[in-house]
Amino acid sequence: MNEALQHFFAVMIGTILDVLPIAGILVGFQFLVLRRPIKNPKEVLFGFLLVLIGLVLFLEGLDLALFPLGELMANQLTSPEILNIPTTAGTVQWHHYFWVYLFAASIGFSTTIAEPSLIAVAIKANQVSAGAISQWGLRIAVAIGAAVGVSLGCYRIISGTPLHWYIMAGYVVVIVQTVYAPRSIIALAYDSGGVTTSTVTVPLVAALGLGLSSNIPGRNPVMDGFGLIAFTCLFPIMSVMAYAQLSEWRSKRKTDDTTR
Repeated sequence: MNEALQHFFAVMIGTILDVLPIAGILVGFQFLVLRRPIKNPKEVLFGFLLVLIGLVLFLEGLDLALFPLGELMANQLTSPEILNIPTTAGTVQWHHYFWVYLFAASIGFSTTIAEPSLIAVAIKANQVSAGAISQWGLRIAVAIGAAVGVSLGCYRIISGTPLHWYIMAGYVVVIVQTVYAPRSIIALAYDSGGVTTSTVTVPLVAALGLGLSSNIPGRNPVMDGFGLIAFTCLFPIMSVMAYAQLSEWRSKRKTDDTTR
């Protein structure tokens, strides 16, 4: 119990030290540059207090639950009992890790759907487009991209292939899609890649990558454990533009059918 309290207070002090420079910059610009008083100072102070409490609890939760859970799942999914390798197979091959790929895709999809920043972007996109962009359509498109990205990232760790091959090939696809995708969706698609890497997704995806690389023979957690977040950023861009292109194609097809 004492160790838990000590860890909690250490996280709290570290969070306060991290947030104080941000508060100092905001207050300094307000008084020294803008030279105007802060409106509702009591509410602002109370808001900063809530931010501190939320960050402390969030960081404590990461250490106590999300990071250990992600590593635990990676350890269990790479155990010989789960891999179920045939006796004639010899060494473990990439296709023996079916449950790892399925779990990675499930984690990528579910955490992205629940991502608060994505929900906020989807709501705003629906409002400014007058309903043309569906909230759930955008969220599902982004989540599918994240699921594919995390699963492919796990394959990269298991197979040991270089990260830059996937990233370069992925952005070539993104560039080609950018040429042909509807203009109204391109900026939103690029933003959708960034909003996936936030409070819910990053801890579990990072823990999965580190845990997986620690349990795969011949893999180094420092060299191979990171990179899943890059996949989580990249593939939603593709999926959102693909969703827009598919919607545009279906709309044109309906128009053509009605004019015949």
